[in-house]
Amino acid sequence: MSKKISLEAARVLVGLSQREAAEKFGVHPQTVASWENDSSKVKQKYVQMIPQIYLVNPTDIFFGTKNEFTRYYEEKHDLTI
Repeated sequence: MSKKISLEAARVLVGLSQREAAEKFGVHPQTVASWENDSSKVKQKYVQMIPQIYLVNPTDIFFGTKNEFTRYYEEKHDLTI
C-alpha cells in the first residue's frame, strides 16, 4: 500500500491558495476549507477534477478527517507516542 497525502498537501504542493483552488473547482473558498477538514465529503464530480487541478491521482489522496489523516500518517511513519 502506498503512502497517501492530504487534500491540503496536494493543494499546497501545486502552489495554490484555497481561493485559487476554489476558482478552479468552481466552488466557494469555504468549500475547499471544509474539504480539507474532512475530505470524505468531496463529491465525486470534484474528485474527478483532482488530477487536472492538483496534478495527483485521487488514489494518492487520503479521504477522511484531519484527525484520521494524522493517525494514518503517524502509523505510516511510526510516529506514535
